[in-house]
Amino acid sequence: MSGAVLQWGSLGLRSNLFLSPLAGYTNLPFRLVVRELGGVDLCTTDLVNARSLIERNSKALKLIESSPADRPLAVQLFGAVPEEMRDAALHLESLGVASVDINMGCPVRKVCRVGGGSAMMTELGRTQHLVRTMVEAVKIPVTAKMRLGWDDDNITAPDLARALEDVGIAAIFVHGRTREQGFGGTVNLGGIRRVVEAARRVPVIGNGDVTTPEAAKHMLEITGCAGVSIGRGAFYDPWIFRRTRRLLDAGECVPEPPFEERIQVMRRHLDLMVEVFGEGHGCLMFRKIAPWYAKRFGPVNEFNKRVVHLASRSQFEEILAHYLRWRKQFCDDQGQLLPKYRPQQLHPSFLATAAEVDRDPAAATRQSVPVPRGPVEVW
Repeated sequence: MSGAVLQWGSLGLRSNLFLSPLAGYTNLPFRLVVRELGGVDLCTTDLVNARSLIERNSKALKLIESSPADRPLAVQLFGAVPEEMRDAALHLESLGVASVDINMGCPVRKVCRVGGGSAMMTELGRTQHLVRTMVEAVKIPVTAKMRLGWDDDNITAPDLARALEDVGIAAIFVHGRTREQGFGGTVNLGGIRRVVEAARRVPVIGNGDVTTPEAAKHMLEITGCAGVSIGRGAFYDPWIFRRTRRLLDAGECVPEPPFEERIQVMRRHLDLMVEVFGEGHGCLMFRKIAPWYAKRFGPVNEFNKRVVHLASRSQFEEILAHYLRWRKQFCDDQGQLLPKYRPQQLHPSFLATAAEVDRDPAAATRQSVPVPRGPVEVW
């Protein structure tokens, strides 16, 4: 794509598809993987504690680690003290970060109890003051990631969107669930649409259960949002941005990548983990990442039970070689999985038809995407 398709503040973006922050997963190696595959422009780091960043805590600094290939980059901050959030934003601006995102959506108690995450949706005046403090301090765009509200009785996102617009927020990301829902139940596209309608001047980016290009297109059409942000769906399918871009631009439904390409990209991901974190720690972290790639491999028990003990790059190749031999029993003469062993197509909760839900009310919940375990338990 050439030229900007979205503009917020001084930042022009070449794609309206975004990588969402996912604690413990959307680090530099994974961001580089999805950028190399294409279709995405702005990517966001794991959520970072503003106070830890100001104090130059080593873990916080590792969370914002980047490279020239990792551009444009947004850093997501959480915190409830305006001065700390302001100072953290100023520091990020000095490092060349393209945008700062404020976490107003994390449902985890240890984030909410200090006034961050979803708790920021319950006190509009206080949150508005915090955002104004940040916007007035930096020249780069400040955005916000929120949920629809605290619970079904407190859908505050439309009011919050308007309040944040008034103090200069550049864009709003909205996850179509409440804090009470966590990551269960159905994403409420109507709720996202109400935020789109409430925001008079800034782009609203939809988020939640986008696991296929068709789901991204559906969310854009039904809600009227300016773009789609994808988190967990990108772990099932790091190609989802490229495939969605093709669907939106050319109307072409590109099939999921072949097994061999999945293996190639998984190797690339591990190489980057080793490069960024060192072999020992990188392999340790990859123990929880490899099974996500494997979810689309077909029969995978023999791979998963070994990869959770991964300790070195050479051991990974041994595990993979063993798995490839074992997997042959489920394939035809051409090496393709027999039909009964092929992974089922992914179905986002909000694409379950009304008839399906009437027949089986649990259908939408069953279709939801599992949440990877990360440092912040369910974010």
